[in-house]
Amino acid sequence: MALAKRNGVPEGDQMTCGPQHCLAGQTLRESYAGPVETWPTPWGEPGIPILEMAAVSRQAPRRGTPAARLGERLFHDPRLSGSGQISCASCHSPELAFTDRVRTSFGHNRQRTRRNAPTLLDKADQPLFHWDGQAASLEEQALLPILDPGEMAGERADIEAWLNADPDYRAFFAEAFGPLDQIRLEDVARALAAFQRTLHQTTDFDRFMSGERDRLDDQQILGLHLFRTTARCMSCHMGPRLTDDRFHNIGLHFYGRALEDTGRAAITGRPEDSGTFLTPSLRHVSRTGPYMHNGIVPELAGVIAIYNVGGPRPRPRPDQLDDPFFPTPSELLESLDLSPEERLALEAFLRAL
Repeated sequence: MALAKRNGVPEGDQMTCGPQHCLAGQTLRESYAGPVETWPTPWGEPGIPILEMAAVSRQAPRRGTPAARLGERLFHDPRLSGSGQISCASCHSPELAFTDRVRTSFGHNRQRTRRNAPTLLDKADQPLFHWDGQAASLEEQALLPILDPGEMAGERADIEAWLNADPDYRAFFAEAFGPLDQIRLEDVARALAAFQRTLHQTTDFDRFMSGERDRLDDQQILGLHLFRTTARCMSCHMGPRLTDDRFHNIGLHFYGRALEDTGRAAITGRPEDSGTFLTPSLRHVSRTGPYMHNGIVPELAGVIAIYNVGGPRPRPRPDQLDDPFFPTPSELLESLDLSPEERLALEAFLRAL
């Protein structure tokens, strides 16, 4: 299978061949045995700098700090919700990689929310949160679902009243943050964020990136190579967290239909942001389905199939032709023409992340 010319690498110098696959005279395993800087050049899109893969930093705060312990207690406390029956863990279960594994989460009075609950693992270094990027910190992110009437439907005054009346919580907050005249909801957010910054889990790919090159089998090595080259995944999923932290439209906005979601545009009000959503990290992706902002893709194979055909490309109806908010698909979407073998290898690699 010849790979396209990119970054000055001639097509003939990047080839896979035979049952074990080879690359410029080496097996793929040999090509990926050394340091990252010796690996085959990743696919590069004009004007988009590629941040190379790297091991995830493990400098997150320890889980045993007073603030993190308080945050964990609050994370599981349903009294933060208006009904007294929903906690943060209701949609971000530790047993489910801090997701709920449903298409879109259920909130107050069993209301169906419109977006899929992402994992909370490995979020310590993330700059923006929520699919539309409306929160710029873990502290902001923690408050939004608590106060959202469709999610936890908590009331600031009620939450602060019972926390300040609870001698145990007053002691916990004092231990975490020092003496407080009054516990405020912002202090709750500080504790929840402290807990969430401790959440990480080591994967086979982490160990591979740390030098244990036998952690990936031959099929997964092929998947890694495809991820970096002809599958073009690194156009958006790059760096240690496997995301560019940018917003893209992949055609799943359902504009003008029942599932319409304009994504980032609802925050910015800009037509060019219509239908764009934050690139999710692919870390732990095999454990955090269903996929996409609305959870409509149940399996990884379906995600790969969507990108393999270049994504959906909805066309405006006659009454939408002059609508500046009708979303325009990302120019990064193109048909990949991956073979069945390659799609399986790519999925196998994703399961190691």
